[in-house]
Amino acid sequence: MDRISFDELYMQIVDLIKERSTCLRRKTAALLVKNNVILSSGYNGSPKDMSHCKECIRKINKIPSGTRLEYCRAIHAEQNAILQCCIKQTNPEGATLYCVASPCVTCAKLLIQLGIKRIVFKHAYPDDLAFTMLAEAEIDYKQYMGEIK
Repeated sequence: MDRISFDELYMQIVDLIKERSTCLRRKTAALLVKNNVILSSGYNGSPKDMSHCKECIRKINKIPSGTRLEYCRAIHAEQNAILQCCIKQTNPEGATLYCVASPCVTCAKLLIQLGIKRIVFKHAYPDDLAFTMLAEAEIDYKQYMGEIK
């Protein structure tokens, strides 16, 4: 029987989840998986019960990707996936994170602290410090090169 790999399956799910994003600049999503069981998911957007952006402050002010992250009201997809684990009281230690973009340094620090063991991402986010810290923490990370259908 010819079946898709788990990496391909979870990356397809992430690609679908990102469509819930309310971000005007970049739609992203994340999925935490442990022992082939989905623990939680998240996408980027405004905090719960808050209004969504009508215009992108970062785009208007020509703030380059990967810099001045505090000038955005959205919560990152990885942060939302982590928060969902907290809400559900699910332990993500040892899990794999599947995501649209590799984590920024803030999300990388959270993932390291949680004990995430593997990260699979579609696009590399321009944050060298995040990659340096993930490597130092010995987290296996790789760019998914398969085609998302």
